[in-house]
Amino acid sequence: MKPMNEHAEIQGGGAVSPAGTADAAVQDRRLLRGARTRRKVARHGVDIASLEGLNGLSIGQLAADLGLSKSGVQTLFKTKENLQLAVAELASEEFQAAVVRPAQSAEPGVRRFRELTERWISYAAEPLFAGGCFWAASLPEFDSRPGKVRDLLIKQHRAWLNVLAGELRHAMDAGEIAPVDADLAAFQVDAALNSANIALRMGQTGAVDMVRRVIGGFTAPPR
Repeated sequence: MKPMNEHAEIQGGGAVSPAGTADAAVQDRRLLRGARTRRKVARHGVDIASLEGLNGLSIGQLAADLGLSKSGVQTLFKTKENLQLAVAELASEEFQAAVVRPAQSAEPGVRRFRELTERWISYAAEPLFAGGCFWAASLPEFDSRPGKVRDLLIKQHRAWLNVLAGELRHAMDAGEIAPVDADLAAFQVDAALNSANIALRMGQTGAVDMVRRVIGGFTAPPR
């Protein structure tokens, strides 16, 4: 019987040859590099979108900014819509890490509500993204344009409103605040936060105190 070539795969037993292992390792490294590059491009895209909106994104410009080939970036995202979706998803991931998740350490109700809004103020005042709030720049572009990007942006925004409203309901249940329409209050607070974001972009730092006064009106103890 002829000896088996040491680089040949064993077809029936599930074993992988040294050559097969090397090929898999090379493939894993390529996938890892691709994932890192994709994230790098998407993160730069978040900064651009926060300044110019998602329609301001260009695969060619992103590639040039980052010293990458346009064809390589095109391969990663295929279409501008896919790029926009990836950018919106990464923006949400970073917003959750900077604002929502850290606030979970605060006690539910008024304390967590205040922590959420304070972290949002910091997110805009010391911008996590180059242009301030990502959704303030992106939602107006897509509010009347049906499609996947609009659906994702609306889903993300509603999730934020639900977080605020949920903490107000906790506060009411605990008797910390007087009864309010939690959804309406969350809508009003979000509107005030977005107004503060615009004011901060124009250098009006006094907007922070004003928005805190608005928030304080919803978190005052019952009389």
